[in-house]
Amino acid sequence: MSTIISCCISKSPIFETMKKTLSERDQAVIWHPYTQMQTAPAPIGIVRGEGALLFDEEENAYIDATSSWWVNIHGHAHPHIAEKLAEQARTLQHCIFAGYTHEPAVQLAERLLPILPGKQQKLFYSDNGSTAVEVAMKMAIQYWHNLGSPRKKIIAFKNAYHGDTFGAMSISARSVFTHAFEEFLFDVHFIDTPTHQNIQALKDEITSLAPETIAFIFEPLVQGAGGMLMYSASLMDQLLAHCKEEGMLLIADEIMTGFGRTGRNFACQYFNTAPDIMCLSKGLTGGAIALGVTTCSDNIYNAFLSDSSLKTLFHGHSYTANSLACAVALASLDIFLDEKCFENRVRIHQKHLQFKTFLSQCNEVKNVRIQGTILAFEVVSSGEDTYTNNLAKYLHQYFKKKRIMLRPLGNTLYILPPYCITNEQLDTVYQGIRDLLSLVAQGELQA
Repeated sequence: MSTIISCCISKSPIFETMKKTLSERDQAVIWHPYTQMQTAPAPIGIVRGEGALLFDEEENAYIDATSSWWVNIHGHAHPHIAEKLAEQARTLQHCIFAGYTHEPAVQLAERLLPILPGKQQKLFYSDNGSTAVEVAMKMAIQYWHNLGSPRKKIIAFKNAYHGDTFGAMSISARSVFTHAFEEFLFDVHFIDTPTHQNIQALKDEITSLAPETIAFIFEPLVQGAGGMLMYSASLMDQLLAHCKEEGMLLIADEIMTGFGRTGRNFACQYFNTAPDIMCLSKGLTGGAIALGVTTCSDNIYNAFLSDSSLKTLFHGHSYTANSLACAVALASLDIFLDEKCFENRVRIHQKHLQFKTFLSQCNEVKNVRIQGTILAFEVVSSGEDTYTNNLAKYLHQYFKKKRIMLRPLGNTLYILPPYCITNEQLDTVYQGIRDLLSLVAQGELQA
């Protein structure tokens, strides 16, 4: 009988699947994001994580130098986060959030709102960064509608990226991300980021647009997917103050910059002018579970209070304020607000500054820049400095072989690590970049 069972198992589809690697099984059934599936190399199967490291099926360790798409701030499989997640899972995993509430959602709002810049008074839950932006846009549009003076214009920065849902795409720069959908997107007025040369012209432009403008949405200090582009905090503060004087709403997209990435807890803390609305996600849960929040000041919230149901913000998600995600976000806040986390961010910044000295002397790189824990530069290439620069695939493959997770934005290379990354791990990343630039100098790696 046992021989018959063994024979049956060995011939079953499940057994055949078990004999394949995770990567092989993936290729049979998965469609990956931002990936041309016909030409992309096989993905690496990851089975576990610990700190700043991820491990593949053969127990090879990879340094997660970009925080798994900028979400992981405390390291993988953090024991405090895992403990709080398990504890919440045994109590309440989810419940409808219309007409009901629960402790993790209330406590997270109570703890988060007081540490945000300005006077953020109310918090609306959603599922991720794109949905947090969608909520912000709907709040801003309906705010003016509820006041009886609807407006039609939205202002955003050139090179902006705010997400991949349709509203978020509309307020993002027209690019490779939006090309196929452009005729379906609503019009947005795009302006340059501020410089000493254009600040007055930008103010004049804002003044001319103000009467019809709903809001100005911006990524504070660093434009992430646009190429880790950085701009002046003092000049931006001037621009924001002028927008407020002209009666515009300000929406800060801190999905990437929030929770310490730029040095301070939130990038808007570099400005004296506070936003009316903020969008947060990514580092909110330490990279453990998807969660988005949109916060606003009382003047926004009060415009929706009415005896008329027509002034209601008609927006929601099935998993709004998921209790597991809220519990994880609370655990992440515990770690984030600990002094050790701040010390780690300072340490990473200092290490980046030391490495910048080397990079600044290399003919193979240009525009070396640092903001907090983010270091970025362009590898010199014959192509344009864009997301579609062919050098990207060579850089990606090179660092995969080095077991360093660096995912370039075209020929823009950046380091944005979890705060727990060790000095030794950072040195390994830096050495990998040194070796790469040596190959570029010798003409062995080019596009």
